[in-house]
Amino acid sequence: MHDGKTTAGATAADTASVDAEPLSHGLKQRHLTMLGLGGVIGAGLFVGSGAGIAVAGPGIVVSYLIAGAIAMLVMRMLGEMSSAMPASGSFSVHAERALGRWAGFSVGWLYWFLLVVVLAVEATGAAQIAHGWVPGMPQWAWVLVFMVVFTGANLAAVKNFGEFEFWFATLKVGAIVLFLALGLLAVFGVLPDTDPVGFTNLTGQGGFLPNGWDGVVSGVLAVIFAFGGLEVVTIAAAESDDPVRAVGRAVRSAVWRILFFYVGSMLVIVTLLPWTSMEPGHSPYVAVLDSIGVSGAGQIMNVVVFVALLSALNANLYGSSRMVFSLAERGEAPKGLLKVVGGVPRRAVLASVAFGFVSVLLNLKWPDSVFLYMLNAVGAVLLFVWGLIAVSQLRLRRRIEREAPERLTLRMWAFPYLTWAALAAMAAVLVLMLLDDDARPQVLWSAGATAAVLVVAFVREWRTRAGAAGAAGTADRSSGR
Repeated sequence: MHDGKTTAGATAADTASVDAEPLSHGLKQRHLTMLGLGGVIGAGLFVGSGAGIAVAGPGIVVSYLIAGAIAMLVMRMLGEMSSAMPASGSFSVHAERALGRWAGFSVGWLYWFLLVVVLAVEATGAAQIAHGWVPGMPQWAWVLVFMVVFTGANLAAVKNFGEFEFWFATLKVGAIVLFLALGLLAVFGVLPDTDPVGFTNLTGQGGFLPNGWDGVVSGVLAVIFAFGGLEVVTIAAAESDDPVRAVGRAVRSAVWRILFFYVGSMLVIVTLLPWTSMEPGHSPYVAVLDSIGVSGAGQIMNVVVFVALLSALNANLYGSSRMVFSLAERGEAPKGLLKVVGGVPRRAVLASVAFGFVSVLLNLKWPDSVFLYMLNAVGAVLLFVWGLIAVSQLRLRRRIEREAPERLTLRMWAFPYLTWAALAAMAAVLVLMLLDDDARPQVLWSAGATAAVLVVAFVREWRTRAGAAGAAGTADRSSGR
């Protein structure tokens, strides 16, 4: 386990050594691979991408390339650190080792808060779809069913979580592969009653960049947060049979394939349909399937989105429980959360689902007031987390190269230049969000939440040091010095 004594000044030999986790090691490579692939394929892609197309036009392809490149760099950094030092707290542990306890405390609690709030959005969205299928069952009852089912899955052996995610991700990946295949056939006019579309929709209606680079930038702001969720694979790797090799393989396979799925999907969509026909809030995937004559496209996509939401709910509950468990290991959360039964941190799971349930109730009761403030408070937290991952990697890479270079089995590309480039890109996104009227509240509320957590972290640090100094003074006096 990781105690609270780890500091930024620890040697690489100390920090790189990984004590045996008390958690189970029931996740297999196939679980991690599909978790990495499926973790970010959700409603943000299937439905939310319509908003990006509406502002960027065909240039949304460039927007996804830029956002995906940032996410890929972050995952490469995280993969480097996690393969060298696998831990259930992943980047929270890395931040503590690189920068001190305040950093591990801050990034860990911020990420936990992000997951349990987003969990409410996913549970509510899935319940809305299910209520549409079975109107006789109220929406709140569906939420209760989902929460109970996935709490049970996460309280059981970790392999149950892995199996849920494996099959959820398989369905989502299969849906995208089928969509890409049908789309390409339609583009070349191979499907019945279709003619080759050429590049008319890419170059018409204002050209490839109808709103210029401003539209591309707005598209980046609309889609970058859809890449959130990749981080969970590095948390899960600590519960695999071979964490070092598992996280490396999962990161390598996930980032390229996800970028292919995202960019490929967008390219098919804007090639087949005029971008001006896209409406925010409506799935462009449904529009494409309807246009090529797939009957029941809306219901098919409802099923896919439903599975995507449940998959994300399951993954977020898992990730939040492991993060708060890791915080408890290091003395940054109540020690009572360390109870492990059958390799599962059951109290950490229950604590996470309890707060998640509160978030769901707030979303159902006050979606436009209390819950909206909570959602805004985590709106830009992902970028803060990614930023700390980059800073941690800058610090730890030098230390590991100097004292334990054999642990660098997965290396960040073009270090340190691409790390600095990723940091600059994230800072630019935050500045652009501040300049955007719709995104500004998220940045301000998220900055407020981050500042509050940092204040608590520094107060804890100050009290710990003051207590240590007081104890040392008492010891000196008692020894007659």
